[in-house]
Amino acid sequence: MKSVWTLPQSIEVGGVSYPVHADFRDILNIIQKLEDTENPNWLNWRIAIALFYEGEIPKEHEAEAMEKLAQFIAYDTQDAKPAPKLIDWEKDATAILSGTGKAAGFDLRSKPFLHWWTFLAFFNAIGEGQLLTTVGIREKQRTGKKLEKWEQEYYRKNKDKVDLPKKYTREEQSEIDEIMGWFSN
Repeated sequence: MKSVWTLPQSIEVGGVSYPVHADFRDILNIIQKLEDTENPNWLNWRIAIALFYEGEIPKEHEAEAMEKLAQFIAYDTQDAKPAPKLIDWEKDATAILSGTGKAAGFDLRSKPFLHWWTFLAFFNAIGEGQLLTTVGIREKQRTGKKLEKWEQEYYRKNKDKVDLPKKYTREEQSEIDEIMGWFSN
């Protein structure tokens, strides 16, 4: 059983304890790799495992390694149902860093190491600000709720910050490019 009072630096997989890369920057990089639409999902997971664990995970323990990596990233939400994507770690990076820095009282990037779970504690403590406003508008748009006047104005001025980018697979992008080519000739 995981303890919220400790910050694990290693994880047991197949009866062997492996040191892990637990810094928030490492985990954000892993999340980015897992969301990569250029590669097949199985390859993204193999890359994520290689980035997270120090040492080689035997092939017969990869499924367990993936599950434990996912639990580590999710921290205290592994029992929750998958939620619609309202945050893009890369697109929202400035607002996330601003909010977590305010919650922490320092710029998180200034620390050579900051455990992912500590980062999540600061992330969960983000109060009112740009990120909360942006996510609130995304949620209202997703559920078809009417935006307040001030939200409509914010959205009009910050559409590029609020709208999440659509990520296409290589095949989908190729089809889009081909169709767009028909109109540019």
